[in-house]
Amino acid sequence: MTPPTLATGRLILRPHGVQDCQAVAALWAEPEVVRFISGAPASPEESWTRLLRYIGHWQALGYGYWAVTLRESGRFIGEVGFADYQRGMEPPLAGVPEAGWVLAPEVHGQGIATEAVGRIHQWAEEATDWAETACIFDPAHTASHHVARKLGYAPAVEALYKENPTLVMKRPIARR
Repeated sequence: MTPPTLATGRLILRPHGVQDCQAVAALWAEPEVVRFISGAPASPEESWTRLLRYIGHWQALGYGYWAVTLRESGRFIGEVGFADYQRGMEPPLAGVPEAGWVLAPEVHGQGIATEAVGRIHQWAEEATDWAETACIFDPAHTASHHVARKLGYAPAVEALYKENPTLVMKRPIARR
């Protein structure tokens, strides 16, 4: 499966490649990026594994993550997409595709997350037969809760993931 390239007014969402390794490692090494995700910056080895997982999702499942770049400069600023991480959480997501997004701190607060995540949901409406998607958050990560709500997500359940409270939000996939 060749992942599609998507565009918005300010962004190009393109497939990841091995050439993104340094950019992915720099993003996931940022304390502000991981504060509500893992709490600890990722090593270069962990980032390499993440990159391979992104590429593999497209090959195995026909969906995955995109590298987010600025349209004008081509600069890598983050990642958005859908995944099935087979998380050991209670209650489980049970095969519902999980939306996720992570952006470099210097672009926070500019509406880029809403723009990019909105575009991948448009793709999901056009290219999949999914009934819904989910996203999960640290309950304290209010900025991402806000983005999710703007895009039609609503709180569904409080779960436990790795023994931590986790907010699960869900969104139906609209059909045109």
